[in-house]
This record gives sequence, structure tokens and C-alpha cells, in this order.
Amino acid sequence: MFKEFKKFIMRGNMIDLAVGMIIGASFSAIITSLVNNVLMPVIGVLTGGKANFTDAFIVLKDAPAVDGVVPPLPATLEEAQAAGYICLGYGAFVTAIISFLLVALCLFFVIKAFNKAQGLTKKPEAPAAPTTKVCPFCKSEISIEATRCPHCTSELPKE
Repeated sequence: MFKEFKKFIMRGNMIDLAVGMIIGASFSAIITSLVNNVLMPVIGVLTGGKANFTDAFIVLKDAPAVDGVVPPLPATLEEAQAAGYICLGYGAFVTAIISFLLVALCLFFVIKAFNKAQGLTKKPEAPAAPTTKVCPFCKSEISIEATRCPHCTSELPKE
């Protein structure tokens, strides 16, 4: 059983998969950092500081009154929920969507640049050897190995 497991673990596919997962996790950290630390602050400046929608919420039900007084509405979602308000916290969802779109856009550009760079080093493939030729008598396309044309039955000259 140990030999079988060793054979399984040492397969090329398994090693490639492990390397891919490690590089993917590192790449994910780089893209997440780019989005959170570079792009989101720029969007925040362009939108007047409103790029972080995490604390945006709608109160569905007020907090229970204490001595007949409803507590004042806090500024953040966590504080509102702690005070007893029932809230629909749509802001975190909007932030997650924006973050996803920015990550996808960054990934698109990185992969596009990678594919372009990979294409620069690729050698052009040699054209494939022809498999057909044209009959000199009837001008039909025939196999390159034919000695007689199947269309006009002419004997073909040897090349």
C-alpha cells in the first residue's frame, strides 16, 4: 500500500497540481492586495470617499425600546446589530461584487500580458506537408500519392 501511495503522490500530474495550487494562492494574495491597497483607494477618491460600502445597511426593524426610548441608530452595521436593530446589510455584498470585478479585471490583464509574452517566445510552426495535388488534365484535387486521376482516369506523370 505504501508503494502504491508513493507512486500516486509522485505522478507528474499531482506535482503539477500542487505547484499550481501554491502559485495560485500566492497570485491570489498579490491580486487581492492590488485591489484592496491600490485600486479601492483610487476609487474611494474618485467617488468622494464612498468606495467602502461595508457599513451600508437598511434598518428592517428598530431595536427594542429601553424605558420607552429607542436607542439612536449607530453608524456601522456591527454597532446597529449589537444594539438590537434588525438590518439588511447590503453594503458588504456591494463591496464584494466590486472587489470581484476588479480582481477579474486585473486577472484578465495579467493573463493577457502573459499570453502575449508567451507568444513572443513561441517559434512559428512549419507548414504541414501537402496531402493533395491538382490533376494537370482535369484540374481536380486528388491525393498526392495517386498515379491515376479518379475523376478523368488520366495517368499522372511521375514527379
